[in-house]
Amino acid sequence: MTNPYTAPMPPMPQPPRAAPKWARKRYVLPAIGFAFFLGIGAGASGEETTVDAKPAAAKPTPTVTVTATATETAEAKVKAAPTVTATKTVKVKVTRTVTAEPADPADDGGSGGGGGDVYYSNCSEARAAGAAPVHSGEPGYGRHLDRDGDGVGCDS
Repeated sequence: MTNPYTAPMPPMPQPPRAAPKWARKRYVLPAIGFAFFLGIGAGASGEETTVDAKPAAAKPTPTVTVTATATETAEAKVKAAPTVTATKTVKVKVTRTVTAEPADPADDGGSGGGGGDVYYSNCSEARAAGAAPVHSGEPGYGRHLDRDGDGVGCDS
């Protein structure tokens, strides 16, 4: 009984056989003989050829050579670039503070202020007024202007 789910195996192909040595000679030897007879036939065609002992000398022939050279010079046109100037406007607000002087000049409340009637809210105002750097004891000095606490405001 045959199984319907399996297909029968096809026969295995056989590797090609190498031709024996005598079969190769069957083609090669007649080809060599044919070439030999063609050579004899060409040599016995009846034409006589003579070979000179020295080769023919080459004769010089005049030739014309034309060479054209084109040179182009590029001219650079330099155009000046427009100058751009940026201007920044700084508004300076100068506030005069009028305060009563303390009874004792050594006791100014410990604010470290320089006293006087000039107040700068930031270093930009002090620089714009030409007062930077502001030293402790000078008009306009305040601790808010002295970042590192060394007594010099707006030093950098």
